[in-house]
Amino acid sequence: MGGEQIAPAQLVWFKSSFSGTSGGDCLEVAVVPNVVHVRDSKSVRGAVLRVPAAGWSAFVSYVRPTVKQHA
Repeated sequence: MGGEQIAPAQLVWFKSSFSGTSGGDCLEVAVVPNVVHVRDSKSVRGAVLRVPAAGWSAFVSYVRPTVKQHA
């Protein structure tokens, strides 16, 4: 992935529109050029997964049809 790592506190995080207000199993993502950062919304100081943007795009394209079927 290369490039300088950005501290999680410096990123702008977004929660899924499927996430309700009751907590639960939610992910947050922060996007910077060429990298998507992913974390557990219940553990914002925990581990952060860094994924190449192309890999994240492929993942979302793969799961999106399944999510729409269950919505």
